[in-house]
Amino acid sequence: MKAISANKLTKVYGKLTAVDHIAFEVEEGESFGLLGLNGAGKTTTLMMLSTLLRPTSGSAKVFGYDIVRQSDEVRRFIGVVFEERAVDTQLTGRQNLDLHARMYYLGDEERHKKVTEVLAEVGLEKFADVKVDNYSGGMLRRLEIARSMIADPRLLILDEPTIGVDVQTRRYLWDHVKRLNKEHGISVLLATSYAEEADYLCDRVAIMHQGKLVAVGTPEELKAAQGENIIRVKPAVSTDEEKWRRLVETAGWAEKVENSDGWLELKLKDGRVGIPQVVRFARDNGLAISGISSHKPTLNDVVLRYVGDGGRAQ
Repeated sequence: MKAISANKLTKVYGKLTAVDHIAFEVEEGESFGLLGLNGAGKTTTLMMLSTLLRPTSGSAKVFGYDIVRQSDEVRRFIGVVFEERAVDTQLTGRQNLDLHARMYYLGDEERHKKVTEVLAEVGLEKFADVKVDNYSGGMLRRLEIARSMIADPRLLILDEPTIGVDVQTRRYLWDHVKRLNKEHGISVLLATSYAEEADYLCDRVAIMHQGKLVAVGTPEELKAAQGENIIRVKPAVSTDEEKWRRLVETAGWAEKVENSDGWLELKLKDGRVGIPQVVRFARDNGLAISGISSHKPTLNDVVLRYVGDGGRAQ
């Protein structure tokens, strides 16, 4: 059974189409990411799939249940971590989780057991009886993940789960989510603006831009589509740019040549070509270089391919 099946899912606010006829599927046990800049439509998509927003058109199912007609059934299968804080800072961590467990009608014994279990799972057992107002940003995110796990969800929906936390806490949360997915078999739908986060956590990633899904694949497939390697060259003479482009295209070892802030990006299709070969090529053709660098394509490069220079995934 599919964890998620979305078909032409659309959300319109007046003249703004926030989500534009998107279609995708998430397999049970898969970790799937929506990667894009702020305003791409990621959060709106998650809110529809978690039954908090009604689609304008299109449809979606979560474990076979329609998000509109069978919203109560959908909610029994999901745990959600919102981008915005969703805990009461005047209660302790334990009290927050106990309150959430009561909403699922868990009995006293089961509730106590589950709250204790999820607190330990996210490493907050020592801070269980501390008022949440005294928690750090990372502790708050851990508590919210613990809250989402109270009802043993089959699908965990995460909206920017590590935004605003330090690097160490981010890695802790990544490893925890990956453990839930790989060891406990919980399906994951992640919305993020961090390319590195999507790369680390997701089996497949959809690049989202202006409400549309513009590319879908595994992180490795998406990066490979950029070319095996990218070499950035800064011509010493700006007027040489067109000559560079013409000669490189004639040579045949670059799939594409693009300009980026005065640098030429050579997307190579020949794995045998590297910086030494490019330097030699420049010398043989009377071209001077003021700077050169090389790197393997990243998911950031993939995002930039579709959104242009107007923004960059973090």
